[in-house]
Amino acid sequence: MQSTGGTCKNIYFINKGLARIYYFHGGTDVTDSFSYENGCLLRVESLITGKPSKKAIEMIEDSEVICIPSAALNQLNAKYPDLDNVFRRVFQNCYVDLVNRIESIQFHTADERYAALLNERPDLLKRAPLKFIASYLGITQTSLSRIRHKR
Repeated sequence: MQSTGGTCKNIYFINKGLARIYYFHGGTDVTDSFSYENGCLLRVESLITGKPSKKAIEMIEDSEVICIPSAALNQLNAKYPDLDNVFRRVFQNCYVDLVNRIESIQFHTADERYAALLNERPDLLKRAPLKFIASYLGITQTSLSRIRHKR
C-alpha cells in the first residue's frame, strides 16, 4: 500500500480487512501496529511533519479501504469545525495508543503483553500471521510459541 521512505498524504479508513504498519530494524521486519474494521490507518508522524516515514503500510487481508487525501481533509476541517474536532480526537487516540504501546514494552513482560493482546484483541490472533504478532509483541516466534503453549 505504502512503502518506507514515502510521505504520508492520505488517511485510510478500513471498512473491511486487516493492515499493519511496519518498519525494518537491523534487517528485521518489525510490526508497529495493526488496524482493522472501523479503524483508521495512517503514519501520523509523516502526515503531521510532511517528512518521509521510515514505516510502511501493508494490507494483510483482502480489504475495503476509503482513502481521504490529507489536503481534502484539511479543506473539510476548515469548512466544518465539528469535523475538525472529530479528527483531533482521532489523532489524540493515536497518541494515547502510541504511549500505551511504548509503556507496554517498557514495563510489561512478554507474557503480560501477550495476555493483554489476548484480552483486548483476541480476533487479531486468529487473523494475523504469528510472525507479525510476535514482532508486534517484541519477541521471537519461538518465544511466542512457548508463551502460547503455557496457556
